[in-house]
Amino acid sequence: MKSLSLRSHLLVLIVIVLAAVLLPMGILSAKRTLDEVDELSDGRLAQAARTLEVLIGRIGVDQLRSQRAARLLVPSVSNHPQELMVQGRTYESEVGFEVFDRDGSLLLATENLAQLPNMPAADGAFEDVTSGNHTWRVFTLIMEGDGITIRSGERYDSRHEITRALWIEHGLPTLLGLPLLALLVGWAIRRGLRPLETLASALSRREPGSRDPIRLDDAPTELKPVVDALNGQINRLERALERERRFSADVAHELRTPLASTMINLESAMVSAQPHEAQAALEAARECLVSLARRTEQLLALARLEVGAASGPRSRVDLGELALEVIDELTPLIGHGGVELSIRELPVDLVVDGYGVALGALLRNLLENAFRHVPAGGHVELSIGRDGDQAIIEVVDDGPGIPAERRASMFTRFERGLDTQGEGFGLGLSIVQRAAELHGATIQLLDVESGPGLRVVVRLPLT
Repeated sequence: MKSLSLRSHLLVLIVIVLAAVLLPMGILSAKRTLDEVDELSDGRLAQAARTLEVLIGRIGVDQLRSQRAARLLVPSVSNHPQELMVQGRTYESEVGFEVFDRDGSLLLATENLAQLPNMPAADGAFEDVTSGNHTWRVFTLIMEGDGITIRSGERYDSRHEITRALWIEHGLPTLLGLPLLALLVGWAIRRGLRPLETLASALSRREPGSRDPIRLDDAPTELKPVVDALNGQINRLERALERERRFSADVAHELRTPLASTMINLESAMVSAQPHEAQAALEAARECLVSLARRTEQLLALARLEVGAASGPRSRVDLGELALEVIDELTPLIGHGGVELSIRELPVDLVVDGYGVALGALLRNLLENAFRHVPAGGHVELSIGRDGDQAIIEVVDDGPGIPAERRASMFTRFERGLDTQGEGFGLGLSIVQRAAELHGATIQLLDVESGPGLRVVVRLPLT
């Protein structure tokens, strides 16, 4: 079964609620009105009977009895019917009265009630009496002192007409009004849901890769949080897709050359007839694979940082212990390059609230960059200290340095210094920058006061 749209669902619910409220109210209102009409009609019958009682008292009972043989009958149809016609019918024939003596003989009556049987009834009683094809509502009034019984009656035809009119009056507007109300409610719902249609249209027109926020003019207050949440989610998705695209491009760009070099060297080793040439080719292939492994490591580290390797909860990181771990990991690289590493300051219990993986990558890449840019016999100095509410990480080398005009661009991926020694890939400072961003830290590339070289200062908030 096809599910209803939100618009149809709201319309059905609203119409059901309206029907559940209006129909019972209409029925109760009609029933109460009918009860009031019945009471009013019964009151008229009683009033007519008491009016006859007064008139008979004025005429005199004896004079009325003297006319017993004549059986006075009052016409129930007017001589001027057109004057009493209401909507094509006369109501005069539907009301009447009877006057009986104590012996049950008829003294006076309207023609339409003359044949109504005289049935014993209590004084002031109302009853329903059937005569022929009609049922009458009859009120009985007894003049005890004179032995006269007065009965006034009304045919139920007129009451049925009133009942039908009341049911039509109360029911027809509801029956006709509900469909009209449903149309108006449907229009109101469509107008109320128009901002959702506008939002859907804006989303469908959105170009892939666009970071422009969705804007809805005059958006309802309830829809603004939805639009803000969508813009936030779209922005996060676009950033994630951009990271994926950049990572794919990085991998394709950076791994192509070492893979091609490895294949060439292996093929040379396979076709070489001289053992020493084959050995040299294999050594070259091995160096290419080492370079490939290191490059892959850096790419993965950068990818982890960009997706928030650090997206889990923060933890307490001791910068002194972390620095010792990184130095121990880089010992082979330090020894192979013939570079001297000195530690000017290494604090005890300098703890920050951060991400150990990211901070480790920051320290590792700062030191690796320094080692790769310093010639054999050069010097690298590491210092970690505290300045107020900041931790200061400082790495100083005596390499060629970076010209001031090129320092801003050095944080771009694959951007390498002009006088780079070794086999860097231009990813180190990108990793450092991303790790710093995760901690709200700042990075400065400065000159060395005592001579050539580069001084990198990272200021890391402690809180």
